[in-house]
Amino acid sequence: MENIIKPEQPLACFQVITDTHVTDRADHIHNRHLEKALADITLYSSGSSGIMHVGDLTDRGLPEEYRQLHRILSIYQESLPEIRYTVGNHDIGATLWQDPPLDLTTMTEDEVERVLEHSAATAKGEPGSTGESVLPFTLWEKRLNKFAVATGMKGSYHDHWINGYHYIFLGTEQPHPKNCDMSAEQLEWLATKLSEDASPDRPIFVFLHQPLIDTVAGSMKEQGWYGVNQDTELKAVLSHYPQAFLFSGHTHWQLEAKRTMYDGGDQMPTMFNAASVGYLWTDQDEHLEGSQGLHVDVYHDRVVVKGRDFVTGTWIENAEYVVQLPKIKKTATNHLQSDDSL
Repeated sequence: MENIIKPEQPLACFQVITDTHVTDRADHIHNRHLEKALADITLYSSGSSGIMHVGDLTDRGLPEEYRQLHRILSIYQESLPEIRYTVGNHDIGATLWQDPPLDLTTMTEDEVERVLEHSAATAKGEPGSTGESVLPFTLWEKRLNKFAVATGMKGSYHDHWINGYHYIFLGTEQPHPKNCDMSAEQLEWLATKLSEDASPDRPIFVFLHQPLIDTVAGSMKEQGWYGVNQDTELKAVLSHYPQAFLFSGHTHWQLEAKRTMYDGGDQMPTMFNAASVGYLWTDQDEHLEGSQGLHVDVYHDRVVVKGRDFVTGTWIENAEYVVQLPKIKKTATNHLQSDDSL
């Protein structure tokens, strides 16, 4: 009898989705794309450590949008792994992106509450016309609380150990319309968490909505969709952990574009653009109807990241990446030079 060689099984696996932009209309294409994506993920997510959502769950962070999100999730709750969430600028930013956009910082606290509890239509009259406008910190607390209640996440940054691997979620601490603004406390927390039971041959998985400048697709300086105000400081912290993997969204760049993966070598983490479930963007700076995400398999000596087309239910050709482990810095001198060059 011939010996049958079984294919190597991963030690862990998970899925990465982002920018679902759920709206308050059940039949909106973003909502339909999320339904299709979740249905597709159920086909290959057996044994998954979870779905990691990299932000912009909703289009405006309104209660009806969160209700639509929960409606969609309820359809697949019996067959999906647990979902953990990153905050996005559309979820908790100072601007409601609509036509015309609403600047929440120009409104009173009562007007903001009406918008968040009902819809933007209730504040179309004269936002900010009576009383004092809401303070940015008050606004951020209000929007973050809505996000936390809807998702069950502890705040804008949190971490989880799952099946022996560390998953770290980062996020803004200000209601910036577009960017992530991180406190010194969050950066210090991140440094502590990255060091927690760290080993060069065990990957650490980090999730942040906005990419770092000049790394993955859409984040090039000329493209304009990078967005971490503490870019240099965050890179300095991450540079000590080349075994880390950073997944970001925000840009919507399709996985067929250049620079889906940023190779950090032995100086920085490997970084991935996770595309978008709601709609895509191209290197030609054009909107593209579509829905994509990532599947990650972890082996003892490598991490394999594969792109998935949720509309067609197929793996994306030329969007499979193999990162060998361990990734170790060569010398302490290189370590310092890396920090200075970021």
